[in-house]
Amino acid sequence: MNFRILMMSIAMAVAAGAVWAKLPAPPVDPAKAAEAKAKADEAAKKDAEKLGKSQDRAVANYRKNKGIKGPLPKVGGK
Repeated sequence: MNFRILMMSIAMAVAAGAVWAKLPAPPVDPAKAAEAKAKADEAAKKDAEKLGKSQDRAVANYRKNKGIKGPLPKVGGK
């Protein structure tokens, strides 16, 4: 019985090592990489615009609910 447990433990350790082995990175095509970078940049730009709009709405809602009147303070202090 102990021999079977030992053999199964060894087999599982070998299998785990094979599963966690690092594979080399596939070769990257420069044209595809540039296209992917452009898409990622465009998505980041859209996400930044959406974040800015949602932050503006949150500030407007806060100011409305707190009864704060007057102009918004300038960002950066200038």
